[in-house]
Amino acid sequence: MLTTLSRIDEFSHVSVRIMTQQFLISRFDEDVFTVAAVELGPLKKLRIRHDNTNSNSAWYLDRVEIVDTKDDTTYYFPCKRWLAVDEDDGQIARELVPVDEAFMTNDEEEGSATLGLEQKSMSTTYTLKVKTGDKEYAGTDANVFAILFGENDDTGIINLKACKNYKNKFEQGMINEFIVEAVDLGDLEKLRIGHDSSGGSSGWFLDWVEVDASSQGQRLRFPCGRWLDKAEDDGVTVRDLYPAELQTEFYMPFVPYEIKVYTSDLFGAGTDADVFIALYGRKGVCTQQKYLCVNERERRLYFERGAEDMFIVELEDIGDVLEKIRIGHDNKGMNPGWHLDRVEIRRQLRKGKGSETTIFPCECWLARSEDDGETVRELVPSDIITKKLLRDGKLKVTETEVEDPLETHTYKVSVRTGDMYGAGTDANVFLTICGDLGDTGERKLARSETNKNKFERGMVDKFTIQAVDLGQVYKIRIRHDNTNIAADWYLDQVEVLDEDSEEVYMFLCERWLSTKKEDKRIERTFFVKGYEGERNTDPNSKKMAQAKLGLDRNANKKKKKKKAAVVEEGPIIPYHFTLSTGVERDSATTARVYIIIIGPNDVETDRLWLDLPPGKQSFAAGTMEHFVSYGTDVGEIKRVELGHNGVTPESCWLVDELAVAVPTKGIKYIFPCKCWLAKDRGDGLTARLFNVLDSNTINIIRKVVYSATVVTGDTQYAGTDTNIYMMVYGVNGTTEEMLLPKNEDRFERGQEDTFTLEIDDIAPLKKIRIWIDGTGSRPDWFLDRILMRNLTTDEEYLFTYEDWLSKTRGPKRVKVCELAAVVDDEEMVEKTSYTITVQTSDISNAGTDANVFLMVFGEFGDTGTLPLKESSNRNKFERKMKDVFRFPDLLSLGELSKVRVWHDNKGPAPGWHLEYIDVKDETMDEVFRFPCDRWLAKNEADGQIMRELACANNDSVDLSDKTKYEIATTTANTDDASTTENVWIVLEGRKARSKEFVLENKKKKFLCGATDRFEFSSKHVGEIAGICVGHISKDGKKVKNETYWHVMEVVVTEMELGNKFFFHCDAQIPLAAKKDQFLTFECFKSVESFASKVRNLVPVKYEIIVITGDVSGAGTDANVFITLYGVNGDSGKRQLRQKFRNLFERGRTDRFLVEMLDLGELLRVKVEHDGTSSSCGWFLECVEITNTANSVTTIFPCGKWLDAYKADRQTHRVLYPRY
Repeated sequence: MLTTLSRIDEFSHVSVRIMTQQFLISRFDEDVFTVAAVELGPLKKLRIRHDNTNSNSAWYLDRVEIVDTKDDTTYYFPCKRWLAVDEDDGQIARELVPVDEAFMTNDEEEGSATLGLEQKSMSTTYTLKVKTGDKEYAGTDANVFAILFGENDDTGIINLKACKNYKNKFEQGMINEFIVEAVDLGDLEKLRIGHDSSGGSSGWFLDWVEVDASSQGQRLRFPCGRWLDKAEDDGVTVRDLYPAELQTEFYMPFVPYEIKVYTSDLFGAGTDADVFIALYGRKGVCTQQKYLCVNERERRLYFERGAEDMFIVELEDIGDVLEKIRIGHDNKGMNPGWHLDRVEIRRQLRKGKGSETTIFPCECWLARSEDDGETVRELVPSDIITKKLLRDGKLKVTETEVEDPLETHTYKVSVRTGDMYGAGTDANVFLTICGDLGDTGERKLARSETNKNKFERGMVDKFTIQAVDLGQVYKIRIRHDNTNIAADWYLDQVEVLDEDSEEVYMFLCERWLSTKKEDKRIERTFFVKGYEGERNTDPNSKKMAQAKLGLDRNANKKKKKKKAAVVEEGPIIPYHFTLSTGVERDSATTARVYIIIIGPNDVETDRLWLDLPPGKQSFAAGTMEHFVSYGTDVGEIKRVELGHNGVTPESCWLVDELAVAVPTKGIKYIFPCKCWLAKDRGDGLTARLFNVLDSNTINIIRKVVYSATVVTGDTQYAGTDTNIYMMVYGVNGTTEEMLLPKNEDRFERGQEDTFTLEIDDIAPLKKIRIWIDGTGSRPDWFLDRILMRNLTTDEEYLFTYEDWLSKTRGPKRVKVCELAAVVDDEEMVEKTSYTITVQTSDISNAGTDANVFLMVFGEFGDTGTLPLKESSNRNKFERKMKDVFRFPDLLSLGELSKVRVWHDNKGPAPGWHLEYIDVKDETMDEVFRFPCDRWLAKNEADGQIMRELACANNDSVDLSDKTKYEIATTTANTDDASTTENVWIVLEGRKARSKEFVLENKKKKFLCGATDRFEFSSKHVGEIAGICVGHISKDGKKVKNETYWHVMEVVVTEMELGNKFFFHCDAQIPLAAKKDQFLTFECFKSVESFASKVRNLVPVKYEIIVITGDVSGAGTDANVFITLYGVNGDSGKRQLRQKFRNLFERGRTDRFLVEMLDLGELLRVKVEHDGTSSSCGWFLECVEITNTANSVTTIFPCGKWLDAYKADRQTHRVLYPRY
């Protein structure tokens, strides 16, 4: 056997090979060698290894002593480890560090291996995970080796022989794990890996190597993605790999613990089970649960009767105080029962040299067949032994008794199974109880004290759990293992009684734990009744919090780029990203993708990682993925950086298109990328900068971020897993329907769930509509209230219901409700009752047998769909008949504007000729008439079965003559902002230009911070696009000194219609003697009044042109629908159909003429299909819509699939106009 010895000092190192074949190194031998070397200075570490030749190469090295004969200094390098492939961690090389003589002396006196902790703390343990590629013949039979290079030193050759998880190593697709220990390498810079080309199949495709240094809190990825094969690639069998910076993860560094486990000297005390341990500090801080044995061989060797077994492990730092430990086993093996005497845990002192040993007595069984049948015990410390090295080189040993250790409490757990069909389970159930001082760990609920057959329908099972005092219990985790035939389980509630403190904790569950029902989860977390702490149910809130702290998904602090401007960070806002991957070969990538948003002056967000949802492994070819990330508001976006962390040829990615939307600013940028992000494709770049000047910019609906708190009632079965929808109504519009995501644990009994919503900028809010679709295992829901808060203005709106949304529960038996906003205890909308009179025309076949529906629109939104079912007449909607319907207790709409009426075209004679509809508001005592005199029939007139009818009550406003304008100016609240002179203004309208209005400065106008109002008459100029503002002297004399008026804002109001136009100025207007000096400002916001919108509601025919793309499979046979949205509202969902035509075929253009009330300027359209027929996938190129009344055409580009199996698998698209 050949042994190599290396000694390293702080200046250099020397290697000496010592041939020991002439010596017989055997048990208890002490061998002495004399080595001549250059002057090394104080020794820092020693590397010793052997070459693993000959049959008995395994070697247990106790220590190495080196005497420097020049100054008679002795260095002690304790080892007490195997250098053997099939022992310990399988390494045949060790790096040792010197320790003080006092520790060696004490070690020899105690006669036990106690210095491993010192060695561990002065060295670094690296866990190497080696991933063999998932290619044909990727595995190798050769001997693999590696060398780690750090900034200070390298490890030397490491033979990767002892794999922790597989006996047959380096096979196709396999991840092999190895342990390597080294001393003082510094930060890793390089990894060299190779093989000796031996074996029958030596070629090897290496995917990557991951190096985890837990004591440094670093996990580095060394990508490779190449062959190590003489016959493949470049023929190289050794490669140098470098860490990928973007794949490096950081976490809190681990610290070493020496754990000694003493098995009792009793008959049958030993165990073959797998033993685990968890350590707890103060305030519930704990380590992960760690199994002490790494393989089956160690499980057979350790924990024998009367044995003392020592383990040195690296775990999370839990602080200076060890309050308790939990130790147990998995109850497997031939003889799993175990009698544990005690556990001793030793840690190094934080200050000074020495260690602290904490003793945890047990002296009881961990066995199903002994004592109480528990296989898990929680132990508290009895004594602490401290060994500290003094300045004189002596070791001081002190032993103290632990004062006031935590007490062991008995917890009585009552588990109630629901009383419904199939509620019971035969699976094994496990419970974890959490308190503010720690948790119990997972305990199997094995022995019910009340029932022989546990967890049956309607039964209560009681269990006893002993654990160290948990403090205030606030949470439980409960699961089952889904074994046996009847595994599904409906858990009603869990009650935990602390017998020592007599505190009772109630957990209301009322949920399925099933792989077939609800969300198919068999593990759930429940909080104690009345819990008001953080539940973490909103992923967006977590993203916002991480963005504020500058953290990524691994809670790693993000590194700022040096080039970024150092500025005060702005608010955190949402960014929406859509990424389309190309369809060419190798387009997909499994790499992790990121985006950086860059604004003016190189102000930028942190790197925003776009992590795929669970279940998706890659950006697959031809797919479209959507993401929402939160980052700093950089202002106006200038550039966008898109990249990924892949560095191997396997991680290439073809990006087809990137869309970046900023909802809070109402803008969207579409970048037609069509480029590779790959090391071996194109120009080899894996990151690119895109300039917004190269993008297509689209104006989208501006959003405001709200915080929504939804409170579910504390009533039995109040929780739900059904789909919940909401619409919000404000003074300035209405949102589309929004699905409130369940997100696993929301909307449960007695729970307050807070999450963020992006809502159209329609404030102030007036009301909301909430409804459920009745799907799911628990379709009923008891809604208590909803609180919404504008995160920008902090305005709060309360919506109270306190009733069921259900068809089977509660007095109302409804699935929809409307709730008025309450602000400062005042309801924003009053209640009323509507009486609706429907007059069917007096012409042949005017009556209908179809089901008729109605929506009424007004100042405060709409009524939602009102089915016209219960009429004053038994047979409804007959010729010349008048049908009356009453809808009590609806929220008032104020002044009415229009109605939408339609039928479902069912029955033997569905065609219907409607004369008019009258709607009476009983509170206002006013009747609103909506004339129709049109057919709603597919075989009559234009074939439409939906009509929108304008209100005939509204007085027309004559704007042909003069109209009044109110001009409100706001002066800046700064020094020298005011003026004593006059101001003049000109309105620039779409139709005309106003005269010059002089705002005379009488009675101290234009003071600092003041808002002044002026009224003028002028011809109607139409929509106001801009204003000219000047500052003129009262007497018209020449201005001698520079004088300014600092104006912040100007608001112009049309008095007749009430339309408002806002101009954000924040400018200094210079004083002049004539009106030849002025500044111009564009309108940045306009609010159209209800009266103005109603005035524009006249019937208009829209020509809708739909162009289907010219790509393979582009056509569809499904039914297509369109909804138009304009400044005057929406059209409702309209089917695009024509008789005797095959519509929406590949490369075809289809035209439709649809009548509806004038929508004004079109803002967006929604196109969708119903997925019927076998060939329903559709590639929509674009939609063109022309208002035939004014010949204005608006183009809505699409260029996307509406297909349940392609792109993002959506069958609807919201399209915005291109101007």
